[in-house]
Order: sequence, then C-alpha cells, then structure tokens
Amino acid sequence: MGALYCLSNFCAFSTPTRTKRRSMQTVEIKVKMDCDGCERKVRNAVKKLRGVKTVEINRKQSRVTVNGYVDPNKVLRSVKNTGKVAEFWPYIPYNRVQYPHISQVYDKKAPQGYVRNVQAAVPTPNATEEKFAYLFSDDNPNACSIM
Repeated sequence: MGALYCLSNFCAFSTPTRTKRRSMQTVEIKVKMDCDGCERKVRNAVKKLRGVKTVEINRKQSRVTVNGYVDPNKVLRSVKNTGKVAEFWPYIPYNRVQYPHISQVYDKKAPQGYVRNVQAAVPTPNATEEKFAYLFSDDNPNACSIM
C-alpha cells in the first residue's frame, strides 16, 4: 500500500497536496443535558463530524466522550452549535491530585470522585519535601534506615 501511494505521487502531474493525518483522540466535553431530546441532539451533531468512531454520553455527569480522528475544537464547536453551553471536561479523578483541597480545586458541581484540573494541585516533579517526608514515613518499611 505504501509503495503504490509513493508511486502515484511520483507519477502525478498536478501539484502535490499532502494531507495531515490526525491521530486517534479522546475528546471529553461537559454539556448540560436535561432530557432524551437534548442527548439525541448532541449525539447527532457529533456523529455528523468526519472521523468520529464512537460517542458516549453520560447524562448524569453531563459528559460527552468522543473517540476518533477528530479535532477537539471542531467537536466543541459542533456541540455549541446545538444551542447548549459546552466546555472541555475540566475534571480529573480525585486520586490523581496531590493536594485535592487547595482553593479552586474542590468544586461542589464536580461529579463524585472528581476535582477540578488545576496546575497548583499537581506536584512538581522535583519536590524534595515529599522525598524527606517519605523517608520518615510509617508506610515505608525501610524508613528507619538512618537510625
């Protein structure tokens, strides 16, 4: 298949046009949906996009998950064209955050088990304070190696 593609490009007399292939992506969007009609409207708007493989809607969490070879901004724009207020999914699981109770992280509107994705809540990779705290931890069986 690759050889035929190169050969066809070599033999073509027109100007070469290269199409940039998109990678498989998962796009998560927060959309408030109240009824089956809202859900159907959002699902149909997203399914019409080129490259969409699957669409999963969780009305309880107000979450739309789209898998496929799509541009995230186009997915968001198509959902907004339905008349719904939409934004990219702003939450991450609670257990992936180092400091879940920092201001602006805890959100009462977040689904259960999720907190807001804020940069201050994610630890820095060279956090020396945590290394020293772990050195004297009761959870670490080799913690008392200094004494």
